[in-house]
Amino acid sequence: MLTSFPEEWQIVTGSEFVVDPKSDIVDGPFGSNLKASEYTYSGIPIARIQNVKRFNFVDKNIRFVTTEKAEELHRHTFVRGDILITKLGDPLGLACEVPESFDYGIIVADLVRLRPNLKVCAKPYLIYLLNSDVVIKQIETHVKGTTRPRINLGVIRNLSLPLASLAEQKVIADKLDTLLTQVETTKARLERIPEILKNFRQSVLAAAVSGKLTVEWREKFKPEMVDIASISKEQFSTGLTMGNFGKKMDKSPDISGDENGKFVSHIAGWLPIRIGALCECVVPNRDKPKSFSGGYHWLLTPNFDEQSIWIDYKEIESGLSEEEVITYRAKIIKPGNVIMTCVGRVGLSAVLEESSVINQQLHAFKVNSHIKAEYLAYCVRANVEYYESKATSTTVKYLNKTACNSLPIPLPTIEEQDEIIRRVEELFAFADSIEQKTNASLQRVNKLTQSILAKAFRGELTANWRAANPELISGENSAEALLVIIKNERAKLSQTKKGRGKSVEN
Repeated sequence: MLTSFPEEWQIVTGSEFVVDPKSDIVDGPFGSNLKASEYTYSGIPIARIQNVKRFNFVDKNIRFVTTEKAEELHRHTFVRGDILITKLGDPLGLACEVPESFDYGIIVADLVRLRPNLKVCAKPYLIYLLNSDVVIKQIETHVKGTTRPRINLGVIRNLSLPLASLAEQKVIADKLDTLLTQVETTKARLERIPEILKNFRQSVLAAAVSGKLTVEWREKFKPEMVDIASISKEQFSTGLTMGNFGKKMDKSPDISGDENGKFVSHIAGWLPIRIGALCECVVPNRDKPKSFSGGYHWLLTPNFDEQSIWIDYKEIESGLSEEEVITYRAKIIKPGNVIMTCVGRVGLSAVLEESSVINQQLHAFKVNSHIKAEYLAYCVRANVEYYESKATSTTVKYLNKTACNSLPIPLPTIEEQDEIIRRVEELFAFADSIEQKTNASLQRVNKLTQSILAKAFRGELTANWRAANPELISGENSAEALLVIIKNERAKLSQTKKGRGKSVEN
């Protein structure tokens, strides 16, 4: 029961916001009376639970029934301007107005249609009220079911609701329009920030592996060219060793070819080289373990963070014991090496901090003294588009070992790699701090809507207005006078029904 509201207001039930509760507050037909098999792609529109959100009707994936079926279900119709309320799902009690584009339609069983009496309520006021904690908290006390939470029609009809004078209702609705529009604008701006930060991080990686991030550093320290002779010619049998270095090599955004077909680095002191000529690519065994007893982390594509090269090991559910590693011929990748995704979302990379086992969705690169794991991870992340172009299959993208090895990267000295890593980590930490502040702000904004609605329906937003306009909340303009109108409307309806009964008898 509501207790905190202005003395000029009245508390009424949901039924008193309509003329005839039995015909003005109705739910949809019983399931067997409207089956999905009866849906059509044209005809009379159906409003379903997915079309009703808080404050908004979602005009997507609309289904229809024939005119004949709609006539059969005439008790469950809606018209433009009606209010629809969900009575199934989580959260419950979402309410919105039927938009102007829908002249007429049918609701499903999971919805309630409310046709407000505009002589006693301003429709925007009622919609805001239905979506506020005033109603949400009442609904929570009547929820039935755990897997599919629901309420019955009686809950809506018997809601305890504050009724202000009609003039004050309109003022409240206008103030909420202004304030909640500002909240939504702020929320929309905050929700854009993660995408901006994602692009920022990708730009940082692109600058890191293209030499732009350390231009001033190179000018100051003038590093020498990486010695190609120091990298073993027989390091791995990948087909991309120093012996065929430069033959029929693909180009990447940061490495171009000369007229002889060899690719060269645009950056002074950086050596152009394929990953496969520098690091050992490890392909996992195709046997999928049948048991997980814990121990070595069992890594999957979902364990990769889109915005970071580090794995959150707390989110990993499965692991292999020493015995299981032997049984399933699993390959252990030690800390300090790089793993990358090769199935589905290809080209994500991570540096391992803990020994792990990779599955068929991942490949690994064992780094050596010529390259830092973090720098290699940056190179992979910065060239996702390259790997996507090398992926096979049209349904699920897949990178084989040759494709993983093929990425051409510019290799700076270890000293410059250290500087690149330092600067990237600094810029990423800056982005992370902004993201944390954004998320905290977004949480506050998400709570702000209900906070504003709570103030509105405690009368706080219009306290000054009431003081300045006593004539609009008293006498024939008072909320108490609206109760008289409701009573008269009900009496008139009762007489009409009695009259119809006599006509039938005659």
